[in-house]
Amino acid sequence: MASHVNQARALSFDTVATQYAATRPGYPPALFDAVEELAGRALADADVLDCGAGTGIATRLLSERGARVVALEPGAGMAAELRQAELEVPLVRGEGNRLPFAASRFDVITYAQAWHWTDPARSVPEALRVLRPHGVLALWWNQADVSVPWIAAEEDRLAPFTRGFPTTVAELFASFPVRVATREITWSRRITVEEHVRNLATHSHFVVMDPVERTELLDANRTALARLFPDGELDEPYRCGLTVVRPATTHA
Repeated sequence: MASHVNQARALSFDTVATQYAATRPGYPPALFDAVEELAGRALADADVLDCGAGTGIATRLLSERGARVVALEPGAGMAAELRQAELEVPLVRGEGNRLPFAASRFDVITYAQAWHWTDPARSVPEALRVLRPHGVLALWWNQADVSVPWIAAEEDRLAPFTRGFPTTVAELFASFPVRVATREITWSRRITVEEHVRNLATHSHFVVMDPVERTELLDANRTALARLFPDGELDEPYRCGLTVVRPATTHA
């Protein structure tokens, strides 16, 4: 992990694993279409390592595309949720800075919502070691779409207490012999106000917050959203930032 602080935050998800599985968003089909286009191959029949697999949200979607997925997850609570949901997928306990796999094992390595918990000085060489020739590393994040007014207002309310992560990380690869491509996919899902608030509560900055402060902050946000959405439902908008990395010695 990037630091002891980040490691503590990363493993904090174990305490909210069930809620995480129930409320976190998935990813749109267009994201996986973009992964395939930038990788130059289909996910079907590919050997894929899903790093930081969490409760298996991306693992399941990759499997549905026909990939042979191995899930890698450091947290006991998150791994337990993944095992319950995805019984057929091999699950290995570990993390991206020290991949417990032989060289040239996978066609694709994915990090869905998880790359920021690694130390790139270690996780990039590990990914390149474990990838097969012509393999790719694919990283992506769902980020709230702040071009939508109510999301921008919510971000302003929560900004003193939260810190986001980048949607693209191309600059982190400048010192490595790789080629980088990026895409952004906009999408949304229809959920209830309560589901939205419960989703927010699974983000690490809230998980590690003082419980009283967290409850007060989320209750205030819930009240503000209830005024905006009196029917209790909303469209939760996202910009999903994708970065695909391939060794510079390979050809598309």
